[in-house]
Amino acid sequence: MIKRKLTTLALLAAAMTMATAQKTFDVNIVNDTKTDRKAVPVTIALEKYGIDVKSALVTTGGKEVASQLDDLDGDGKYDELCFLTDIEKKGRQTFNVKLEQTGEPRKYEPQVYAEMLMTNKRVKSNNKQDLYISSLTVDNGTNPYWMLHHHGPAFENDMVAYRIYFDHRQTVDIYGKYRKGLELKKTQFYPDKEQKAAGFGDDVLWVGETFGLGTLRGWNGSAPEMLKDVDHRTLRIVSRGPLRTVVEVVDEGWNTMNPGKGKIDMTTRYTLYAGRRDCFVDIKFNKNASDYRFATGIINVKNSVETSDKKGLRGCWGTDWPVSEKDSAGHKRETVGLGICIPANNVVEELPANKDNYPFVVGNATDELHYNITFCSDNEEFGFHSAKEWFDYLKEWKEELNNPVKITF
Repeated sequence: MIKRKLTTLALLAAAMTMATAQKTFDVNIVNDTKTDRKAVPVTIALEKYGIDVKSALVTTGGKEVASQLDDLDGDGKYDELCFLTDIEKKGRQTFNVKLEQTGEPRKYEPQVYAEMLMTNKRVKSNNKQDLYISSLTVDNGTNPYWMLHHHGPAFENDMVAYRIYFDHRQTVDIYGKYRKGLELKKTQFYPDKEQKAAGFGDDVLWVGETFGLGTLRGWNGSAPEMLKDVDHRTLRIVSRGPLRTVVEVVDEGWNTMNPGKGKIDMTTRYTLYAGRRDCFVDIKFNKNASDYRFATGIINVKNSVETSDKKGLRGCWGTDWPVSEKDSAGHKRETVGLGICIPANNVVEELPANKDNYPFVVGNATDELHYNITFCSDNEEFGFHSAKEWFDYLKEWKEELNNPVKITF
């Protein structure tokens, strides 16, 4: 009898362990708007579920949906689950999510790519000189710009590619494509003659010391300030896919040159999802930054025309060399459309265009700042080919950002 009771108790304990080893719940998505939505990101914070998630399964209508687990803070535990969905106007969808404490993340076809490489100038053989890395930290006064291939991390989906300069500029630069596909592993941001002839994309923007595409800088009261005075600077590839890349820039002890203000720590995350041309910019400070002012915007591409709704949306369409004119051999002039969308309550002032930029002064009443950046290349077979088309898209883009679908768990 005692043995039977012990066996029963053991079975109950095992059943309870199995029950706590997984969590299952539904995610409901409602699109109340009058437009279809493509590649809608669904992100789920895992901490509240109380288990150490090792794997996840997302399904809808009994069919498996590609998903991604991410360890965002580098502590060895997954913090977030994400997946993507297309949903028609006035549509409703339900997904089932199963979180498990056993196994490994499921494998799916990569739809994004990210890389950061250190170069070895002593070796001269078709990219074998490059060392792939995930993170690099430097002290004040150290500039690794020329030690890194394509000067910092680069990341892409099948439509667009971005890179972040690893120096005091921290500029966001862009790579435009002709056709959809992942290319950076092959071209390394710099296609050769054969790759160009085969229809691969290329660098399509000269950024210099401008804002490029939505780079955040300090504001000294009259002009932008680059991030020259930083105690420690780190660039890190947080996530490489399969559905999104996350690239992080950490500036510790940044002297923003705000008159009378002390140093501040800033962490900037650039998130690029599959199926979207825009990039999410999420900034976190180590303290309330309401007394600080910052600057951002987009480069004033040569001969560009501008659009602005005076409420945080600004864009341009123009044509220029993607490199300095003295280095233009082997290149052609590139036509691009650029866009930035900042929440209206973060816009302190929209400044008039100058020879370098279409600038904003921005601020926030908390320790966070969020905005989006986007671009297109006139080379695209799948994109936009006039200022009117691009500006119409930017209006639709802002409407989508300001009216997200409703997601409930």
